[in-house]
Amino acid sequence: MILKKYFPHALVRIAKFRGNEIEDEIAIDGNLFNQVEEALKFIRKHINIRFKIGGRAQREELWDYPPEALREAVINAIAHRDYAEPDEIQIKIFDDRIIFWNPGGLPFELKIEDLYKPHPSRPRNKLIAKVFYYFGYIEKWGSGIERILRALREYNLPEPRFEEVFGGFQVTFYRDVFTEEHLRKLGLSERQIKAVLYVKEKGSITNKEYQELFKVSRQTATRDLSELVKLGIFERVEKGRYKLKTHHESNMSQL
Repeated sequence: MILKKYFPHALVRIAKFRGNEIEDEIAIDGNLFNQVEEALKFIRKHINIRFKIGGRAQREELWDYPPEALREAVINAIAHRDYAEPDEIQIKIFDDRIIFWNPGGLPFELKIEDLYKPHPSRPRNKLIAKVFYYFGYIEKWGSGIERILRALREYNLPEPRFEEVFGGFQVTFYRDVFTEEHLRKLGLSERQIKAVLYVKEKGSITNKEYQELFKVSRQTATRDLSELVKLGIFERVEKGRYKLKTHHESNMSQL
């Protein structure tokens, strides 16, 4: 194959991690269309899916991450990687996030902050982008990141994290709104962060339990819990218990 002959490093390597240990791994070569489809197949194998019955009894598939966003991330990594660099595309699947990394930083004069708003198309590999466009893999030049952002919002997931690191471009999708990193971005105290993680594990918390866990007064516990309700993270249920507010109900506009 021509691609493998002249670009032997043009692979997509994907691994599923359990903690820091690799649970499953694959290296995908072949033509670029094959790399896209096989990468998505492996990702789907290692993320969760549930089913929702609609008003007309249609079964709706709900994945951990929106399929459109996953597809765009894989296509972007393959279409925009720097093929002159002797590195592979790397995709790492963890229980709470997926990381996509490709060799080569942002093309031309694009900056990270530009990605969160409409921006011009600046494909590094114009021929690949053109072929992907003709075959329907790219709907419109320059719209891939926009579709990722929209799809994640519709799934009520946090915005992705874009970074230029390790000589390449990295995108991270977070499965859970209530990750420690994102809770810290909201300016929560360490007590409040620990309380959210506690409720994720136990299911709920009361004012009294909060006092006992963190050795604080009832007044302090009430203030902390009220702030979490105001932010749309907790909701108060029967008998003074607090539980996590479900994603579709949450008004966490800060995320």
